[in-house]
Amino acid sequence: MRFTGHRAAALVAGTAAVTALALTGCSAGQVAETALKKPSNSGVNANNSNNSVVVRNLQVLYNGVEGYDASARVPIEVGLFNQTTEPVVVTIGSRPLTGAPANQGVVAAGQIGLLGGGSASATPPSPAMEPSGSRPPATPDTETPENVPSGDPSAPALPPPPPDNGAQLQPARITIEPMGSASFLPGDQQQLVATGIPGRLLPGQSINLVFDFSNGAEPLELQASVGVPQSPAPRGSAAPGENHEGE
Repeated sequence: MRFTGHRAAALVAGTAAVTALALTGCSAGQVAETALKKPSNSGVNANNSNNSVVVRNLQVLYNGVEGYDASARVPIEVGLFNQTTEPVVVTIGSRPLTGAPANQGVVAAGQIGLLGGGSASATPPSPAMEPSGSRPPATPDTETPENVPSGDPSAPALPPPPPDNGAQLQPARITIEPMGSASFLPGDQQQLVATGIPGRLLPGQSINLVFDFSNGAEPLELQASVGVPQSPAPRGSAAPGENHEGE
């Protein structure tokens, strides 16, 4: 997981860059179409009820066409952004989606938790260190989700799991500093994971998540779908005797 603090300097720099690009486009008599397009991602984007917290790129990490079995610790990728001047605690859980028979493919996990990382109070932040935020102490990582199935070349390469030393999941309770953010990305020291899924979770299916907020915003219910491969699978070579183009 990664935390960031105040974003004011970044916003000022970004505004200056956008202004410079706009002036360049005007001097040329046109603005490139690509400059008007927002970057795309395959995850879910949403705001909570009072717009105090923004959720970005929520998805389950794609690990191949075989998906995750029921015993897997399923990694969830997400970015959380606090838009207020007060700390906000975000707690993430899971429950069955209302009307589940009519919403096949959306499942509830037995637990959503944090895996890996160290205690937030163990070492105070310094300019050379990334702020770790405030959260319940966590013991060292013991297991990351299963590695990519070898038969799917389109799946990303995941870091190897560390040795199993008996660590347990910590509650998915994340404190986001004022105007700060927290993100969980592949390869981070601390992972947001789901356990206890009912059967195999395949591409095209989702985990139903519920985000609770300490500042009085209504709970936010979102579905984290299994992501899409970052690159297409290579085309297989034609078998002997098959027709070829131009023949």
